[in-house]
Amino acid sequence: SLEWFNRYNINVPKLLPTLGGGRYVSFNNMLFILTPWIEGEKCDYDNISEVTEACRNLAKMHKAAKGFLPIKGSAMRIQKDDISASIKKHYYNIVQSYSEAYNKKDRFSKVFLEHYSDNLTLATASRETASAINISNLSLSLCHLDYVNKNILFDKNNSIWVIDFDKCSIDYCAHDLSYFLRRLLKRSNTRWNTLLAANCISAYNSINPLSQDDLKYIYAYLCFPQKYWKISRDYYNNLNKCNKNAFTALITKAVENDEYHLQFMRNFKRIIEETYHFNMK
Repeated sequence: SLEWFNRYNINVPKLLPTLGGGRYVSFNNMLFILTPWIEGEKCDYDNISEVTEACRNLAKMHKAAKGFLPIKGSAMRIQKDDISASIKKHYYNIVQSYSEAYNKKDRFSKVFLEHYSDNLTLATASRETASAINISNLSLSLCHLDYVNKNILFDKNNSIWVIDFDKCSIDYCAHDLSYFLRRLLKRSNTRWNTLLAANCISAYNSINPLSQDDLKYIYAYLCFPQKYWKISRDYYNNLNKCNKNAFTALITKAVENDEYHLQFMRNFKRIIEETYHFNMK
C-alpha cells in the first residue's frame, strides 16, 4: 500500500530497504519495517482548511488506489461489510435494550429510557436509508480505515502526510470517509455541524465523485447513534459483572448531544438532497 501511494505522489512514509535490499525483516514469525520519521503536526479538527484538505487528500488516495494490486504472493485484504444488515442488527439491539431497561429500572436504565425516543428516531432514519442502498453502486478502493487526525500530519511546508496503514483494506470509499466524519463531528467543538459535514463531502467530491448510494451510506452511517447502541448493548450483556456507575457515566455523556445529532439528521438529509438532486429514500 505504501509503495502504491508513493507511486501516485501521495505523501506516505517510504519503506527503508534492509541491508539485503528487501522490504522487511523477519523475526520470531513477525515482519518488521522501518520508515523515516515524519515531522509534522496532527490535523487540527478546529481548522477548517486542514479538515477540507484532509478530505481532498482522502479522495486522491481512493482515486489512485482503485486499481490497487498487492505484491505477488501476498493476500488481498477485503472488508466490504453489509451496512444495511449491520445497522438492522444494531437497531434491534437497541429495541431489545429497551425491554431490559423497562424491567430493570436502575440508574443506567433511567437514562437510557429518557433518551430512547430520540435515539430510536436516529436509528430508524439510519436503518431506512441503509436498506435503500444498492451495494453494487458503492465505490470501492483501497481504504485506510483509520483516517483520523492522529494519522494525518501537516509538515512545516503545510504538505499533508498519512501514516499508520495497519488497518488498510479494500472497502467502500464511503466507509473510509464516514469514519473520518464521525470522529470529527461528535466532538464538542464541532458537534454535528451540518455545514462542516457538507463542506467536507464537497471537498472530497471535487476529486473523487461520490455516487448516490455512497451518499446514502454516509448519511446512514452518521445518523446511527453508535455510542448509545454500543454502551447499552455492553451494559445489558454484562449486567452482573460490569461497573454500573462507570456505565451510567458513559451513557450520560453519550446522550449529551442528542439534540444536535437529531438536528443534523434532518438538515444533512435536506442538504444532500438539494445539492445532489435526488431523494435519499
